[in-house]
Amino acid sequence: MAALRRKFGEDYQVVNTNRASTFSAPVKKKRQRFVDKNGRCNVQHGNLGGETSRYLSDLFTTLVDLKWRWNLLIFILTYTIAWLVMASMWWIIAYIRGDLNHGHDSSYTPCVANVYNFPSAFLFFIETEATIGYGYRYITEKCPEGIILFLFQSLLGSIVDAFLIGCMFIKMSQPKKRAETLMFSQDAVISQRDGKLCLMFRVGNLRNSHMVSAQIRCKLIKSRQTPEGEFLPLDQCELDVGFGTGADQLFLVSPLTICHEINPKSPFFDLSQRSLTNEQFEIVVILEGIVETTGMTCQARTSYTEDEVLWGHRFLPVMSLEEGFFRVDYSQFHSTFEVPTPPYSVKEHEEKNSLPSPLSTPTPALGEHHGGRRDRVFSVDCINSSEEGGRQGGGGGRLPSKLQRMSSSGKEDLQRKVLLLSSQHSEKACSTGDLPLKLQRLSSSPSPGTQNRLQLKSLKVGFEPMTQSTGDLYQRSPTTGLPSTPIPMHSPLLSAGGRPEDNLPAKLRKMNADR
Repeated sequence: MAALRRKFGEDYQVVNTNRASTFSAPVKKKRQRFVDKNGRCNVQHGNLGGETSRYLSDLFTTLVDLKWRWNLLIFILTYTIAWLVMASMWWIIAYIRGDLNHGHDSSYTPCVANVYNFPSAFLFFIETEATIGYGYRYITEKCPEGIILFLFQSLLGSIVDAFLIGCMFIKMSQPKKRAETLMFSQDAVISQRDGKLCLMFRVGNLRNSHMVSAQIRCKLIKSRQTPEGEFLPLDQCELDVGFGTGADQLFLVSPLTICHEINPKSPFFDLSQRSLTNEQFEIVVILEGIVETTGMTCQARTSYTEDEVLWGHRFLPVMSLEEGFFRVDYSQFHSTFEVPTPPYSVKEHEEKNSLPSPLSTPTPALGEHHGGRRDRVFSVDCINSSEEGGRQGGGGGRLPSKLQRMSSSGKEDLQRKVLLLSSQHSEKACSTGDLPLKLQRLSSSPSPGTQNRLQLKSLKVGFEPMTQSTGDLYQRSPTTGLPSTPIPMHSPLLSAGGRPEDNLPAKLRKMNADR
């Protein structure tokens, strides 16, 4: 017990299968079971009428199905009556021939020697039937009717022996007694296994001989009413114990725990701990297999009613490793212990998980973020001043943080490019070839304004795609007043003079006018 507590924790508790100390359920009136715990079906057939003759058509099976006391009675009566009838026939032959009056006459030849009365005729029949043959009583050749009766006796005796001895042999070799060594747990339990709520029970084999091709099935017996109003008493429903996965095929050399997963396809889908006390059902368990020693099919049965299903329990382990072998402790075969188990049904659990969380808020569409964005025109000369004014006046807060970072990084790139162009404008052969034609003209003309710092008059920043840089937006800029040579995508649009709004599209000019 101490080892078990170390394995399962201090909250480990062995629960006896006695109803008074295991589960505090309301006392319910004991109802009639469909199948007893020993597997006997509580069904009786009545009002057969003229159908009883069907039992005589299969007389051998009828005799085998009878109880042992009736079989022994029929066995004794059949042989006793047959012996008396055949002994009477031998006595009648001796009486008709007059052998009884010449029993001690040595000169007279009787049909059966030394048969003087009925007891002697009975002994002659027993010696002949049992092939004892003492040699004192025998048939003579002057009795043809005795020879015919002897042949009939031999045939009839063989038929009676084959029928009755065969019936007794089949009844003795029936695998029903083999089912006595197949154990089922006294209770079934409901608890979680692998994160799923399962109905479980335990089976075991007491013999060392195996059950070949052992297979287990479960039936739920429960009365119900159809939507059309038809009442179905004791309706049978199949319980899946691993038919699809092959878990119903058992290798029964040690006790096994059979598991039925409670899912939406299970009839226990809406079963909870509270509703279990109000339900009325019966689970019939059928274990089938071939007896290894005889090769005959054996079937063991048991059942569990609703008051024999324990919610929140688990079976106690019975396997232990010894030196060189595994030991099974059948004293703990029926014992269970309590485990934390949700009291609600699987249906309630799924409905609870399907409800939306109150903390989750709907995410606005992406177009809502971009719908209020506008294209803005900035001047490189006043980048710093506009940023400071935006911080002070709140104008910079109109843009999201990502777009502010994009615009600031674009401005820094433009400033670096403008400074690089202004410092290297004299090297025309190597630097001006990569610039637009308008910038090349400005850098080649000897105007006093060329020596000063080039100023970018206008810059259009678009915020349509999130990953687009400010340099990529100049592809859509108008090329009015410039040669037909395409402007590079990553070169800034510079102008030497004039109003910056003259080079903008009509939409941007209208947006600037609105501002």
